[in-house]
Amino acid sequence: MTRAAPTVDVCVLLTRSDGSVLLGERKGTGFADGQYGIPGGHLEADESASQGAARELKEEVGVLVDPHDLVCAHVAHHRNGEGKTRIGFFFTTTRWQGTPTNMEPGLCSGLSWTDPEHLPENTTPYIATIIGRIRSGETFSTHGWDGAH
Repeated sequence: MTRAAPTVDVCVLLTRSDGSVLLGERKGTGFADGQYGIPGGHLEADESASQGAARELKEEVGVLVDPHDLVCAHVAHHRNGEGKTRIGFFFTTTRWQGTPTNMEPGLCSGLSWTDPEHLPENTTPYIATIIGRIRSGETFSTHGWDGAH
């Protein structure tokens, strides 16, 4: 058997005191451009999942967060149509320093605070599903396998 070698994603759902969540509209990435997603990216070899998530927040939206203030709210194991797999760690936090700012204008056309009960129609379907699962308290899901959970 071949050992799995999935890509590891680390993403953060920043949540304000009014319950709204931060979304960014993707552009120029080659994946889901024109759709809304949440800050995140790939884990690097020398960091824990929470450290990677904190780094991605700084790189993408310019805010500082203590990795200890990140709560792992959901883990998703995803397989796409070509059979490539990913494991996504989805964190939430209500604590950060700074004002979210689009730090990657070449990859994001803008940021917006959105009511998670009324996500924009052009939210990436995978992200919309994950946000719904986080809100319902579901901590694990699979996508792309028969009988997925």
